[in-house]
Amino acid sequence: MNRHLPVARRMGGRLASGISTSALALCILLLIAAPRSARACACGCGIFEVGPSLMRPVGVGGFAAFEYDYMNQNQNWSGTAKAPAADNDDKQIKTNFYNANFQYMFDRKWGVMVNVPYWNRFFQTVDDAGDLASYHYSSLGDLRVTGVYSGFSEDMCTGVTLGFKLPTGDYTTPGPDRDNQIGTGSTNILLGAYHQGGLTRDNNWVWFAQGLWDNAISSRNDYRPGGEVDLAAGVYFNGVDLGRDSKIAPVLTVLFSERWRDSGAASDPDNTGFTRVFVAPGVQFSVSSVALYAQVAFPVYQRMNGNQLVAPELYKFSVGYSF
Repeated sequence: MNRHLPVARRMGGRLASGISTSALALCILLLIAAPRSARACACGCGIFEVGPSLMRPVGVGGFAAFEYDYMNQNQNWSGTAKAPAADNDDKQIKTNFYNANFQYMFDRKWGVMVNVPYWNRFFQTVDDAGDLASYHYSSLGDLRVTGVYSGFSEDMCTGVTLGFKLPTGDYTTPGPDRDNQIGTGSTNILLGAYHQGGLTRDNNWVWFAQGLWDNAISSRNDYRPGGEVDLAAGVYFNGVDLGRDSKIAPVLTVLFSERWRDSGAASDPDNTGFTRVFVAPGVQFSVSSVALYAQVAFPVYQRMNGNQLVAPELYKFSVGYSF
């Protein structure tokens, strides 16, 4: 899958810096492998935005991927501990996230990414009459367009991204509050950075770090989602050669997410905003220009303002093709 790596001098399968081309494929994904709309749910689905989801090639060329994420928020949480379900009118938020991701690198420095999300959500809550009400709704999410600059070094392992989340998702479904709609109704600026380096002399073990700031710069109908910072750090093994141009590689990521309270007359600031830390083991399997990645994230620390629903695990799966 590294057939699009002619832009730097190669030495026996390694770039001049000594980092292998397989490990180098992680560089560009660090911040942009999971581009999707900023999450509207107050639980902070934005944690999906950072960390590796698919090892993709770098250099001139294109990449297309389909990503599926799943989250079942069925536990009420307050502060740093699980809280009684009776303390929260919301009982369950179950979401299937479908994402079509496209990336094109014009040269070794500049690239562009587009993400088209589609969400399917089940939401159960106590309505104003005190009855249990359920809503099942689907729609296009908030489109993301992001530019990439990776020209700080020859190995392309340091870069920055700048883009916008556009208000294309539906935020008018009857029943759910604004923080549980699929769209936010806001335009957000997305600013990030990433870096990767070798942990061992042979560079078979690689570390990476990544950050993304997501902040609304416009709002609609008295609702502004809270700003969010998502960070990821982890290690990646260069892969076990399975023969016939195929490899399998483990990845371990620690994810940190900080979200501020929502604001506006249509918001619920008392029950939005949080700090969360996840540990996320994952594995990639690649054959030639096709790659698959799977990951499960487990919370190890959660501090939620007020009462909010959380999920015991977060699931991610990606399949992509370079061209």
